[in-house]
Amino acid sequence: MPDFSFDDLRRFPDVEAPNLFAVDASDRLILDEAADALAAAAPGEVVVIGDRYGALTLGAAGLHGSTRIRVQQDALTGERALARNADRTQLSGTFESMTLDASLVEGATVVLMQLPRTLAALEQAAALIARYAHPSVVVFAGGRIKHLSISMNEVLAKHFSELRVSLARQKSRVLVASGPIEGSKEDTIIRSEFHDDLQLWVAAQGTAFAGTKLDIGTRFLLSFIPQMQAHPEVAIDLGCGTGVLAAEIARARPEARVIASDQSASAVASARETMRLNHLEGRVDVVRDDALRSQPDASAGLILCNPPFHVGAAVHADAALGLFRDAARVLRSGGELWTVFNSSLSHATTLRKIVGPTDVVGQNAKFTVTRSTKR
Repeated sequence: MPDFSFDDLRRFPDVEAPNLFAVDASDRLILDEAADALAAAAPGEVVVIGDRYGALTLGAAGLHGSTRIRVQQDALTGERALARNADRTQLSGTFESMTLDASLVEGATVVLMQLPRTLAALEQAAALIARYAHPSVVVFAGGRIKHLSISMNEVLAKHFSELRVSLARQKSRVLVASGPIEGSKEDTIIRSEFHDDLQLWVAAQGTAFAGTKLDIGTRFLLSFIPQMQAHPEVAIDLGCGTGVLAAEIARARPEARVIASDQSASAVASARETMRLNHLEGRVDVVRDDALRSQPDASAGLILCNPPFHVGAAVHADAALGLFRDAARVLRSGGELWTVFNSSLSHATTLRKIVGPTDVVGQNAKFTVTRSTKR
């Protein structure tokens, strides 16, 4: 087996910068806490949930000899980074990427997990593990202390009879859960809520941004739909989340082909259910994509975007740049990109450089809406 070093791991194709890292102290602590369990696990008994760029998966394989590891990553860029890092460290073939369902955890004796941002996502994963993993399963769920909460302990305690909290190391901790509670049931994977003001159902998995609610940026952008291009052949909701913008543009532009695109597996599942609940599944194509990589040049007349301003837990100016560049490539000449963003960000200037003439068409106490026209 080749020598394994965390220093060989990269974030690419995700955003890379001097202050952004492919591995952190919580990855190392999870692997150290799980060392004995990993050594005892048979091939196919190790599962990794929420690995960011492959540190947990490749660390288990390269440092502890784990094989046939089953891995779930929500972000498509994370899957691609893992594949590239596996090639770089000569560990391809030690894992299989899978979706978050029973087959991921069935029979597992060791689960390594980066704790998710939301309690709903943790609830979903914990219930799935408790119901389908081997009765001897031990879950090693870690993260940076500043992102942990007592509520996470409470969620795990609902599904496991034993819970231990590791000592802190380099501002990280690991929650170690064992003893699946018999009869623990998997919560509803996708929840839904009806919004009377829009007459719209919104569906969401545990990790979907804003859940079944409408975030206030999206709600602000929705108010400008009447001003958007009237007859686009193709309209795209870029970074669609739960699919609210796609659903509303499909209803407002019934002649358009509408595409909802997101790199998050949970967002794609949520958006598909949103379309089904609103009887729009035949009108909107929901795709998992890294920005708009699968869309041809000059193919869309209208793109809507509520871009992220975080890379992981860090605020980072580059979080939206890839989306803007792909939007510029995919827009036809004269096509429109409508964007909503926090008014403290300098996106309007960036959009003028990347896409074309950009007007501020709306602004409130927190958000700015712009219209950029492709040159």
